[in-house]
Amino acid sequence: MWPLLVKSADLAHIGALFCKYRPFDQDMTQDLQNKPNERRLFIKSYGCQMNVYDSGRMADVLGPHGFAAVEGPEGADMVILNTCHIREKASEKVYSELGRLRALKEKRARDGKDTIIAVAGCVAQAEGEEIMARAPIVDMVFGPQTYHRLPEMVARIDQGETHVLDTDFPVEDKFDNLSAVGAPRTVAAFLTIQEGCDKFCTFCVVPYTRGAEFSRSLSRVLDEAQRLVDGGARELTLLGQNVNAYHGDNGKGGTTDLGELCRRLSEIEGLERIRYTTSHPRDMDDSLIEAHRDLPKLMPYLHLPIQSGSNAILQTMNRQHNAKTYIKLVERIRAARPDIALSSDFIVGFPGETDQDFEDTLALVREVTYAQAYSFKYSPRPGTPGADMETQIDEAVKSERLARLQALLNEQQIAFNEACNATRMSVLFEKPGRFDGQLIGRSPYLQSVHVEAPEHLIGTLEEVEIVAVKPNSLTGHRLGATGSAAKASAHGA
Repeated sequence: MWPLLVKSADLAHIGALFCKYRPFDQDMTQDLQNKPNERRLFIKSYGCQMNVYDSGRMADVLGPHGFAAVEGPEGADMVILNTCHIREKASEKVYSELGRLRALKEKRARDGKDTIIAVAGCVAQAEGEEIMARAPIVDMVFGPQTYHRLPEMVARIDQGETHVLDTDFPVEDKFDNLSAVGAPRTVAAFLTIQEGCDKFCTFCVVPYTRGAEFSRSLSRVLDEAQRLVDGGARELTLLGQNVNAYHGDNGKGGTTDLGELCRRLSEIEGLERIRYTTSHPRDMDDSLIEAHRDLPKLMPYLHLPIQSGSNAILQTMNRQHNAKTYIKLVERIRAARPDIALSSDFIVGFPGETDQDFEDTLALVREVTYAQAYSFKYSPRPGTPGADMETQIDEAVKSERLARLQALLNEQQIAFNEACNATRMSVLFEKPGRFDGQLIGRSPYLQSVHVEAPEHLIGTLEEVEIVAVKPNSLTGHRLGATGSAAKASAHGA
């Protein structure tokens, strides 16, 4: 296990690391802009949807400077690993991938071809100099708040610098310095509206790698949403580390909350569906609950992480809510939107978790019931308070508890899917399936649905009857067009 570059006490000084390197010169991009559009770019994303969004924006930033995206690293002139620090053994996965890229870079060098290797994202933010020291093949390391400066970084490499490190938390809003979002790659697109976290859960590195909570202005979110819809997106998933803490500048001296933002987005013609993730129970306010009640475009599926059903563990985690308040919140949400389905996150084996604490988690799961959930064994993140706690749980105990929790969650997911059998629901067709004449779409509850349908229906909504349930998907039969498909038919399309 490679150690992190910094612990939480050192994070205030992380920006000073960049001072060792030459400052950016805005004129350095001129040569880069003059290069022909023949350089190939491959970006590998790890972890959350926000990383997928960030990777798309990196491609948007580099596109005007001569980089065209490709599907694999072979033959790529630049490879970016966009890393995530949430999952277990995140660093090891990055170094393992860098080992494979080393062989690729050396082979291309023998053929007289240069390859830029870059590490981005949260592991880069936390371990910048360590990555440079342990993997000399890496040319660039940059954090999630700096990718708008990618053209300048590439220009510096082109001009002969061997290593570029940028893990600063810039004062300027990176979104103000990004070019307009490119065309969506699918009919379901991501849109980041909020970044960072002020909650400081004791297990989580996000406040240290993404910084403090920041919300994009209402006008910028609406502008990007309109561009995505104009480019073919029919569903938008709003992203944020604490997405329901959104409080974007409304341009009138006040702020807009997530509930009001959803109302404004629902007015965009051609946008059929709205989702958001990841939410925090503390920020689930009346405005957002009422939006679920009032807006048909806001999907009846909510990811609402709790992490544990034990009040003692929740307090140790610094979650700022308890099991009772969470259950009361769920009751309010379901009263407003009776057909809503819930998903959640759970951590088992957090330091100090007793057998009774774990039983409290199982009891909460049985009371709430989930359509889907993510569950993990606690894995210490250096630099977080949880990593230094003395009451760590034995790995064998963690494994046994996780198996029991996952069995219960899987039972609930199967029951939810089975309850969908023989029902009718709207499905947004997203892409071709594995077989000829088959499309794959998403239900309102984010389930994958396989339907026999022609390819020209991609990007449309249709009413589907569910005729079969599989472990991880549904099979449906077309009944007729709704939403955008119905509108096209009505206009003779």
